[in-house]
Amino acid sequence: MERSALVEAAAQLTRALDQIGTLPSTPALRREKIRLQAALITPLVHVKGWSAPETKAAIEQARLLVEQAEALGEPPEDPLLLFSVLYGVFVSSVGAFDGDVLRDVTSHILELAERQASSFPRVMGHNFVAYSSMLSGEFADGRAHFDQAIALYDPTSHRQLATRFGEDQNVPSFAFRAWVAWLLGYPEAALCDADEALKSARATGQAATLMFALHFTAHPLILCGHYSRASAHLQELGALAEKKDATQWRVNGSLNQGFLFAVTGEPSNAVEMITSGIAALRAMNYTHSMPWWLSHLAVAHVDLDQLDDAQRCIGEALDTIEKTKERWCEAEAYRLAGEIALLSPERETAKAQTYFERALSVARQQQAKSWELRAAMSLARLWRSQGKVQQARDLLAPVYWWFTEGFDTRDLKEAKALLEELAQDSRSTLRVISGASQRKIGGERSLS
Repeated sequence: MERSALVEAAAQLTRALDQIGTLPSTPALRREKIRLQAALITPLVHVKGWSAPETKAAIEQARLLVEQAEALGEPPEDPLLLFSVLYGVFVSSVGAFDGDVLRDVTSHILELAERQASSFPRVMGHNFVAYSSMLSGEFADGRAHFDQAIALYDPTSHRQLATRFGEDQNVPSFAFRAWVAWLLGYPEAALCDADEALKSARATGQAATLMFALHFTAHPLILCGHYSRASAHLQELGALAEKKDATQWRVNGSLNQGFLFAVTGEPSNAVEMITSGIAALRAMNYTHSMPWWLSHLAVAHVDLDQLDDAQRCIGEALDTIEKTKERWCEAEAYRLAGEIALLSPERETAKAQTYFERALSVARQQQAKSWELRAAMSLARLWRSQGKVQQARDLLAPVYWWFTEGFDTRDLKEAKALLEELAQDSRSTLRVISGASQRKIGGERSLS
């Protein structure tokens, strides 16, 4: 594990557990079995996947061993062993996503962590609650918990625990706070946190932590329009995941590459990569981020004029959000549904407006300024096409001017250009009205 030999670690730990099974049971061996069973979780998380059957079986076995030890009056001497198991329960709950279950799991972990003398369980607990909050669309709460995890983190004593808890816990703190910062409307802060996450990951010298960082920091880079940097991250991730035979990161890296293709005008490659990635996730019993991947599969189908497939994918994305309550991308999914409705042969403008208004409502409820900006642009363009130029400006302008940073990012550049076009439309309309009024006055004078 120290050398990031993940496949080999899983094999050796499994052999050790098999050997213990052949020996007479003693308190010492029972304690050793718990230690090894908990250690097996981390390599399986990266090699097989967060919610793969093998990973879930290892987590459940570790949980049962801890319960049996407590029933025998032999609780683990190392209190962090329990949190190794709880780490597994958390990642498994994220992988096979259910918002209600995840909320209960993370609240319980943080409650237990706050009773510990060591600060590390609290770092982990705040990270878990933060991620759960973020995925559920509670972005401000998520950021507050990430802030607490970062404040509690001690590199001297905590970094060495990375092999026991999947990855160095400082890296998810910064990587996911980058997501939250972008969602809340702070793209420059998002890029800073993404850089810090990758810097921290490289400092560990641990492949699992680096793969985690390369995947999750690519996401805010793409959202900010930094496509070449994101592509470099994903190429490095692909090579490292292949070298380590880490299915979890190979598949997620491919999906992120498909997302990048979808937003950079390579729809055929996007459809191929996202479709195969989704199939691989489902084979691992992994549903986390499924609405996001389906939404961008829909975008790629639109670019290929495959509207039936696009409507199917965006409909499945919206259904999955309601079923699993993974709401972080809900506003964007509704916005994309509106854009797809406008492209239908009937150009369903009323349906599109309903979707855009729903996207705005969700974004405002979640304080997701970046999603709100995108939804406002979509609705403003629709109203502009209907001649409602002033209404479109009144909607978009206050959202755009709320931002205090990131004006060189893709979305804010597009919003500024649209506002300038709307202003020009308004001036043209005023000139037409003024000219018509003057002609009318001149005609009345000639009549008189």
